[in-house]
Amino acid sequence: MRYLSFFALLFAALLVSCAKDKKAANAIASPDGKIVVQFGLNEEGRPWYTCSYASAIVIDTSYIGGFEFKDHPGFDKGFALLKSEASSAKETWDMPWGEYKTVLDHHNAMKFFLETEDKRQLNVIFKVFNDGIGFRYELPAQNNVDSLLVLRETTEFNLTGDHQAWWQPGDWDIYEHLYRATRFSEIDAIQYRNHPNLNATYIPFNAVNTPVTLKTAEGIYLSFHEANLTNYADMTLLVDKEGLKFSSGLVGSERTGGKAWITLPFQTPWRTIQLAPRAGDLIESTLVLNLNEPNKLGDVTSYFTPMKYVGIWWEMHIGKSTWDMEGSQDMTTYTQGKKSGARHGATTENAMKYIDFAAENGIRGLLVEGWNTGWDKWINTGDREGVFDFMTPYPDYDFDAVMAYAKEKGVEVIMHHETSSAPRTYEKQMEEAYDFMKKHGMNSVKTGYVGKIIPAGEYHHGQWMVRHYQHVIDKAAEKQIAINAHEPIKDTGLRRTYPNFIAREGLRGQEFNAWASDGGNPPSHIPTVAFTRMLSGPIDFTPGVFNIKFDEYKKENQVNTTLAQQLALYVVLYSPIQMVCDLPEHYRLPNGEMHPMFQFIRDAGVDWNTTKVLDGEVGDYVVIARQERGTDAWFVGGVTGDRERSQEISFSFLPKGKKFKATFYRDGPDAHWNDNPLDYRIDTAAVDHNSIMAVRMAPGGGFAISLFPVSQ
Repeated sequence: MRYLSFFALLFAALLVSCAKDKKAANAIASPDGKIVVQFGLNEEGRPWYTCSYASAIVIDTSYIGGFEFKDHPGFDKGFALLKSEASSAKETWDMPWGEYKTVLDHHNAMKFFLETEDKRQLNVIFKVFNDGIGFRYELPAQNNVDSLLVLRETTEFNLTGDHQAWWQPGDWDIYEHLYRATRFSEIDAIQYRNHPNLNATYIPFNAVNTPVTLKTAEGIYLSFHEANLTNYADMTLLVDKEGLKFSSGLVGSERTGGKAWITLPFQTPWRTIQLAPRAGDLIESTLVLNLNEPNKLGDVTSYFTPMKYVGIWWEMHIGKSTWDMEGSQDMTTYTQGKKSGARHGATTENAMKYIDFAAENGIRGLLVEGWNTGWDKWINTGDREGVFDFMTPYPDYDFDAVMAYAKEKGVEVIMHHETSSAPRTYEKQMEEAYDFMKKHGMNSVKTGYVGKIIPAGEYHHGQWMVRHYQHVIDKAAEKQIAINAHEPIKDTGLRRTYPNFIAREGLRGQEFNAWASDGGNPPSHIPTVAFTRMLSGPIDFTPGVFNIKFDEYKKENQVNTTLAQQLALYVVLYSPIQMVCDLPEHYRLPNGEMHPMFQFIRDAGVDWNTTKVLDGEVGDYVVIARQERGTDAWFVGGVTGDRERSQEISFSFLPKGKKFKATFYRDGPDAHWNDNPLDYRIDTAAVDHNSIMAVRMAPGGGFAISLFPVSQ
């Protein structure tokens, strides 16, 4: 139900201006009244806004709506407010898959119509929810102007203190940096230029990528991001350390000399600020999803079902196998250019071994990387333009036999397309490659974009590539194919509109533990990612490593978690596809029996009816409970950083009047992420809505709990 409301305007008289040159302000409040946005023009006609939470200013006077264009006068000041329109909405919508089955969209909105003396127009639209705000710019059709090249956009976020910040560098090519924890005034992205473990990286300014999360001295959490990034450039946030201010820094193009070509009329992405008194509220927020358009594709579950999958992938990263037949391409040789013996991973025999393992353990999917020709050319010649053939297997991989065996065993094969960051070639291949997939009953594909973008001068996060990623989604939707993109553009909630965009990498994933020269992901990584990167959307992190130390293949590397934390990741890190990434033999005990801890992976859900964050602190720890969609089962995951923690768990999220059998997969008494990562214990207990229990988490450790109802 949609309805007109002027409720928000009543707050205008209650707010006091914080800048001397402001004119009278308009105000919009959240439905619960806790968040209030003021909007107005200063004496020069510059648009500004402020934002308060629980009567305290959290974003002080910040100027917005400024644009610089090539060969056309820009917008900056000289605006007059023609009129404003208020509206509200309170409605629900269903997710075909996701963290929730049903999402509430409840907000108040205001659209401001601005005009310059020469009759050029700009509209600013605000939506204020109980969990934050979003605003965007609308450029109507202008006299004698059809299109514009944007050189700069002015959007400011003026902070009220030197807040604690969890950030990663504003890289135009990659989101695979570690998150750093510093004061805002200590952010220094430039020092992370030219990271040795990244194949593509460009950090031109002291800026951060979004989502970026902050905490005020008063304990208020803020996360800055954007929603509905369509046909525009990714927004990094430039850092003004002295002024304690973020401002928009769009990713550019050296070929155009600008940031984004826009055709009028045009709407920018939403600029978003999530606000919460509790860190866990950031994870539970649906603000970014609600700022996207409704589902345009209809029922995608007819061809995509959330699932767990195994794959010929991890063995290349730890050095057991190679992507190519020539034996020159495992992750070590890829980064260091070394030669090695032929240890091709994607063989017919190996694929069938993984299929058997998946079928025996109720795992629905299989990913095979390195099955198709071209990998040897990529590493040996350096020629990345069109080297991969997505329909021709290597001679030791009988494609038809593998597909037939997978069908017999009830396992769905996931396609892999490494584009080598040559998107123009990939766009020429997509029609035939997708038809090939559908012919063989394949409904999802993992895409990859390793390396610098071809043509030179474009970046992974620029408008040119944003358009490409969207083209892939559109073409895949036509063919009823789901996309899991690696080296992607960040998620901005478009999965609501295009639910065939099932997951993305877009972070420093599990594989960095296998080969990174800086020691891999530290124990604080996951408790940070949960409150930063995960706020944007699903993560294909590839959990489930049981061989923590890699002693068979790489003594110099390891996973910096306990075994129990690897189980917790299936609940903590959301994705509708969850990899069971380790080698099948690593899930067995020396006597050949399955490891007892593997039972949780068998049981864990991947599609959820609801999600509740029970406790957490950014960079320190997080505990999440999720109810499996279509069943009464619940699963709980908890992880901690490098500090031991005793976590009290209230089971009040369980329905009243029902008893559950809880199985605890937890750190053993001597567990430690480095000293003793494999120490574990498994316990069971009967619990209900009133139960409260304590669970110890070792340094770098965690726990996982399965909760199944008991018939009474």
